Amino acid sequence: MSVLKQLQDIVGAAQVLTGEAMDPYVVDWRGRYRGQALAVVRPASTQEVADVVKVCVSNKTPIVPSGGNTSLCGGATPDDTGRAVVVCLARLNKVRAIDTDNDTMTVEAGCILQAVQEAARGADRLFPLSLAAEGSCTIGGNLATNAGGTQVLRYGNTRDLALGLEVVTAEGEIWHGLRGLRKDNTGYDLRDLFIGSEGTLGIITAATLKLYPLPVAQRTAMLALNTMEDAITVLSRARAGFGASLTGFEVMMGPVLQAVVRLFPQQRLPFEGASAQSPWFALLELSDSESAEHAQGRFEAVLGAAIEDGLVTDAAIAENIAQSKAMWHLRESIPLAEAELGKSIKHDVSIPISSIGRFVQVTNAALQKRFPGIQHIVFGHLGDGNLHYNVARAPNQTEQELLASQYDVYQLVHDSVHAHAGSISAEHGVGQLKRDELTRYKSELELKLMKQIKTALDPQGLMNPGKVLQA
Repeated sequence: MSVLKQLQDIVGAAQVLTGEAMDPYVVDWRGRYRGQALAVVRPASTQEVADVVKVCVSNKTPIVPSGGNTSLCGGATPDDTGRAVVVCLARLNKVRAIDTDNDTMTVEAGCILQAVQEAARGADRLFPLSLAAEGSCTIGGNLATNAGGTQVLRYGNTRDLALGLEVVTAEGEIWHGLRGLRKDNTGYDLRDLFIGSEGTLGIITAATLKLYPLPVAQRTAMLALNTMEDAITVLSRARAGFGASLTGFEVMMGPVLQAVVRLFPQQRLPFEGASAQSPWFALLELSDSESAEHAQGRFEAVLGAAIEDGLVTDAAIAENIAQSKAMWHLRESIPLAEAELGKSIKHDVSIPISSIGRFVQVTNAALQKRFPGIQHIVFGHLGDGNLHYNVARAPNQTEQELLASQYDVYQLVHDSVHAHAGSISAEHGVGQLKRDELTRYKSELELKLMKQIKTALDPQGLMNPGKVLQA
């Protein structure tokens, strides 16, 4: 019996896609990678996922797990051999349980992140993972890449929000690890092996996630600043003044936000005159568990002192939810503005916060010396040291000329990241985009240990081949 017929017997013929029906599943979100597949299979249960994997293993067919297909590194795109089966988990989209006494919820991997947030809120709880693609990305993909987002400063990456997993292994067995425990020291932490592995060790089918009380009050402010160093100093003061209540601290180059309001006239900066032309902006959010008055008082004390000391040149504090959403919308529109401006060379890096100012200064200068006139698009999650350090074409340069230099740009930027004790992937994963770069920046021992883990859990090398590690 053919592989296709066996797969159809498991999930039904309508859920095994071939031909042109596969097109949305074999190209990545950025349109950078396009592959081919034998079929796209859409199972509806963990048992069906396990049965699909067993068929693939028995036929030595590569398996590419897929969720919302929002990867920025080609992590869910098959290669061009046409041998792989893409396993799309979109139909595994149930919220299985919410336990408000234990502050946990158990959800399937195909649940859209926004739906998980809404289900938690419906139970008067907060699931804090938040990122620009939350209306289309899935929890399985978030776990597979250990996604970050805007509230890592307070709540951590996705790994920090997961207590237990259900996983289909590379041999088609089901690991029932959906434990809602915050303490479990019974051996190796298998959960953390699968989280961030980008589907190269197994397929996450469900997770037990942490919930938190909804904040009593939130305060959002946008700040105008002169330098990145000033932003770092304000962050330090905000941490001291707000403690764990500081849930977000974003930083953005002035020209980046100015491009957003130029391209999307319906949006506007909450500043006028010179403040609207500031070299840098910061966006911070406080979530208070006491009262709106308490939150406002803390906000005014910390920001007032920063203004008096010349660290902040202007500040706009949101007076209502609509104004807060408008500020966050400015930040979240940066990727859309980038797309309007044309292709760019993107970097998702993390740097020790104390070194970020120096990194930006040194790297900007090195890029200008090597590629005069090149434009810098720098923004990101300053609170956890994660920058999206992107490079756009010079005014007299074509997109093709920019992309022709991308390897040299990657090497220059990543060498600088490494020199500043940073990482070349903060929250987007490795996928196929950064796979070969790992050999430059990880030690031989690290790579050896990673390959040993891969071999132990996926002995045939069928799980998402060509991602994270070289074959």
